[in-house]
Amino acid sequence: MQIAFHAQSHKGLVRQLNEDACLAMPEAGVWAVADGMGGHAAGDVASQMVMDMLKTVVDSAGKSLTAAMLSQALQNANKALVQYSQQQLLGTMAGSTVVVLFIQPDRYHLLWAGDSRCYLLRDNTLQQLSHDHSQVNEMVAQGLLAASEAESHQLANVITRAVGVDSELDVAMISEQTMAGDLFLLCTDGLTKELPDNEIFQYLQHDDLADASKALLHSTLVAGAKDNVTSILVKLQSISNVNINDKTIPLNLKNV
Repeated sequence: MQIAFHAQSHKGLVRQLNEDACLAMPEAGVWAVADGMGGHAAGDVASQMVMDMLKTVVDSAGKSLTAAMLSQALQNANKALVQYSQQQLLGTMAGSTVVVLFIQPDRYHLLWAGDSRCYLLRDNTLQQLSHDHSQVNEMVAQGLLAASEAESHQLANVITRAVGVDSELDVAMISEQTMAGDLFLLCTDGLTKELPDNEIFQYLQHDDLADASKALLHSTLVAGAKDNVTSILVKLQSISNVNINDKTIPLNLKNV
C-alpha cells in the first residue's frame, strides 16, 4: 500500500501574518499542522517551534519511532514555549494548537491539543476523529450548549488546551487500525470555521487528491478566510491507484 498526500498553507484574506505551520515526513509516516497563538513574533514562532521539535524527534528516532516519542516531542515543545514566553516575551503567551498523524503499516496514531482537527473519510462516511479542546465543546459535552450554537457563541475562540499555555501539557491520543482507501484530513480551524462538515465531505469525494485539497482552500477563501488556513490530505491507496499528479508543498513554503 502506498500513501499519497497534499499539503498547503495560506494566510487567508484578513490576517497579515500566517501563524500556521505544517510538517510532512512521508518516509516516517508523520504529518502535522499547528495553529500559533500570540500574534506577531509569538504565534508564528510557536507553531514552527512545535513542528521543529517533532521533526527533530522523527529524524533521530528513524525506524524506531513510536507514538510515545511524538507525545514526548510535544511535551518538550511545551516546555520550550513556556520558557520562550518567559524569557523573550516578558510573559506574553506564545502558544499553538497541534494535530499529528502517525501512520504505521496497519495502524494510525493521532495526537492533538487544541482545536486543530483530523477527519477520516472511510467507506463514504466522514468522521471527526479529534475533539476540540475548547470552551464551547466542553459546554456542549456537558449539555450546557447546543452543538448548533457552538460556532456562533461568544466563547467560540477560547481554547482550553494548547502547546505552551500551561506548565504541563495533556496530549490527547487515539490509535486504531488502518484500511486501504482511508483518507485523512488534518486542518487548522481557519478551514473548519468557514466550511461545514457536509461541504468538506463533498470535496473529499474528488478522485484527485491535489484537486480535492485545492477545492477546500478555494472554498475557504470564497467564504472569507478570516483566519490562516492550513490543511493536509493523506490517503492510503494501493499501488495501482497512485496518482502521479498528487504533489506536496515543501515544508517551509507558505502560499500568500
